Amino acid sequence: MGGPGQKRVLYWEKMWRVTKADIEQWEEELLTLEGLKAPFLRSLRAFPFLQNGSARVLVPSPGDFLVADLLERRFGQPFEPLLADEELVFELIQKYYEEEEIEAEEGEEEAPEDVELLKDLASEAPVIRLVNRLIREGVENRATDIHFEPFKEGLRVRFRIDGVLHDWSQHPKRFIAPVISRLKLMAKLNIAEHRLPQDGRIRFRVGGEDLDIRVSVIPTVHGEGVVLRLLSRETGLLSLEHLGLLADHERLFREMLAHPNGIILVTGPTGSGKTTTLYAALRVLNTPDRKIITIEDPVEYQLAGINQIQVKPEIGLTFASALRAILRHDPDVILVGEIRDLETAEIAIQSALTGHLVFSTLHTNDALGAVARLHEMGVERYLISASVVGLVAQRLVRVLCPHCARRVEPSPEFLEAVRQLPSPPEEISYRVPTGCHHCAHTGYHGRRAIYEIVPVDRTLRRFILEGNEEAMREHARQKGYLSLFQDGLRKVAAGVTSFEEVLRVAR
Repeated sequence: MGGPGQKRVLYWEKMWRVTKADIEQWEEELLTLEGLKAPFLRSLRAFPFLQNGSARVLVPSPGDFLVADLLERRFGQPFEPLLADEELVFELIQKYYEEEEIEAEEGEEEAPEDVELLKDLASEAPVIRLVNRLIREGVENRATDIHFEPFKEGLRVRFRIDGVLHDWSQHPKRFIAPVISRLKLMAKLNIAEHRLPQDGRIRFRVGGEDLDIRVSVIPTVHGEGVVLRLLSRETGLLSLEHLGLLADHERLFREMLAHPNGIILVTGPTGSGKTTTLYAALRVLNTPDRKIITIEDPVEYQLAGINQIQVKPEIGLTFASALRAILRHDPDVILVGEIRDLETAEIAIQSALTGHLVFSTLHTNDALGAVARLHEMGVERYLISASVVGLVAQRLVRVLCPHCARRVEPSPEFLEAVRQLPSPPEEISYRVPTGCHHCAHTGYHGRRAIYEIVPVDRTLRRFILEGNEEAMREHARQKGYLSLFQDGLRKVAAGVTSFEEVLRVAR
């Protein structure tokens, strides 16, 4: 006999398509259902109505037959599904359901029926399987982010793999409301709120691996967009030795960490690996004789033996207020997730000047740009000069796939750039990406950081105090401190990444 779904499909084959003329004939006997609102019905692409006591629903596609089942479950009576052009469905929703909303009070919350229907939609087995499968595929393909993007044509899903977005799958428009509602339910968000951004977390387990998934929801023209940030609780942390620092850079960084006090700033855009570098530094310093406190937004990974604070601006727990409070807890090392304003910058610098080792991040193009950024915030130059002990800039470059990368003759442009290095490498293993099934035919597998590390010595302090940016950069060149591009060239010469990738990231 088959289940309800099969019966529905057989039913569609015998159905006629309702036209505008049919609706005009029924107009006098057509009634709307209480508790349903236009935005919700548009997301369903369905126009439910009562006609002479019978419940009916217009939908544009045979694939939307689940809507009739959900309405039946909600209102306790069977709904007869009818086919109609999508344009007609939306026109009727606007005519019959939006007119009622005009009379309602502004700011009125959505009716409980909307929420219950959304929950029903999100709890359907096909929707649960689809969402779980996409998260599982994201993990299996090393995605750091999964993007759910609603458009006029349907729901687009993209994976960010090794820092680059890839189209993954496309789903019919009818999946937008159920899939987004499912993700919001998993993150314990308000599924009735469609107008404001929301943030949440999901705990998920894939193949024995625990995931912390950060969820961000934003309203868009065609529905709500969702981005999932996948954070592995087991594999997210790296030691200092595994960051990709070459020997001279690791020595400089460890010398910075040996300072008893001062501030170390790590700069770079969002997603450049700054948090991973800072966590690796904290792991080096995390010994029984030190107290370490962090202030983060958000706390991405939980570190054993370290006191971590999640900022909550909505209740007044900001970077500045938390930093002011933790100074009374006698910390030796402090990590401030990001310096965003003058107040946070001044307290962090005062902490560095009073015996604490402070780590923080800024969004600048290079290491020395952090000095100008702090001064633009309003920090006096003498405070920057006295407190900063080290500046680090970083980017992430994709690593060549070990299975398919080919060794070729270096390009003339690369050879010319390598000759400008303070210490050109003796051997060059110049490789280019090819693509195979191991790397999803991208030619790359994984990412590695390239660094610019500038310790602040006495001469550099004087130039900071004078505000002489050109002299600062010339001093860094004379000392042999490499730029991001130059460190990238060394990794190209070692066969770690491609010249094109370094040009893309740090030209």
